[in-house]
Amino acid sequence: MNQNTLSMRLERVAAHIPAGARLADIGSDHGYLPVALLLRGAIASALAGEVALTPYHAAMRSVRDNGLEQQATVRLANGLAAIEPGDDITVVSLCGMGGETIRDILDAGKAYLSGHERLVLQPNGGEQPLRQWLMDNGYGIVCEEVLRENRFDYEIIVAEPGQAAVYSPEQLYFGPCLLAARSPAFLFKWQRMLRQKQQTLANFGRAREAVAQEKIEDFQRQIEWISAVLA
Repeated sequence: MNQNTLSMRLERVAAHIPAGARLADIGSDHGYLPVALLLRGAIASALAGEVALTPYHAAMRSVRDNGLEQQATVRLANGLAAIEPGDDITVVSLCGMGGETIRDILDAGKAYLSGHERLVLQPNGGEQPLRQWLMDNGYGIVCEEVLRENRFDYEIIVAEPGQAAVYSPEQLYFGPCLLAARSPAFLFKWQRMLRQKQQTLANFGRAREAVAQEKIEDFQRQIEWISAVLA
C-alpha cells in the first residue's frame, strides 16, 4: 500500500468522504489516505494528525514527495488537538484503531470539533462502545460497511451530527445499518463470530477457575442475538 494504491479497507473509507471535503485524518500513519485523495483531486485540502514522531515524519515525507505542501498540513498532536479553528474541517477520519480508542479520542477532543463534521470511522473491534458514544453525543449512524481483508473483518461507521437516533442494544452490537442490510459479508462475519463465542462458552465450562456468572450470561446473550440474526 502507498499513496497511489490504497488497501481495500482504506479505499472503502475513501468512498465515504464527500468530494471537495476538507479532511482531518487523525492517526494518519504515513498519510496514505489524505495524500491519495488529494492526488485524485477528490478533496479540497487535508490535515494529517499524528501523535508519534515516526509516523509524523513519514506523513511529512509523503506530502513533500508528492508536492502537496499547499493542500496538506501535517501536525504532531494528540488526537483531535491537531485541528485548528481556521482549518474549516468538514470530515474527520479515524482508522485502524480499536473502537474504544477512537471513542476516547473523540470524547477527549470534543472541544476541537465545530459540531458539523462528518465522522468516518474504521475501528478494529470495539464497535459497540463506539456506537454507544455516537448515540450519546447526538450523532446518527448514516452508513456502515463490513469487509474482509487479509483474513480480518473490518467495519466502517459513518456518522453525522444532527441525525440523533436511539438504538437498541442489538443495533449497537451489530450496527443499525448493517443489521438492516444483512449483507453476505455481514453474515459471514457473524457466522464466524458465533463459532468463536460458542467455543469460548464451552471453554468456560472446562476452566480450572470459576468464570464469573455475569460473564457467562453475557456470552449466552451474545450467542442468542447472533443466532437470531442468522436464523
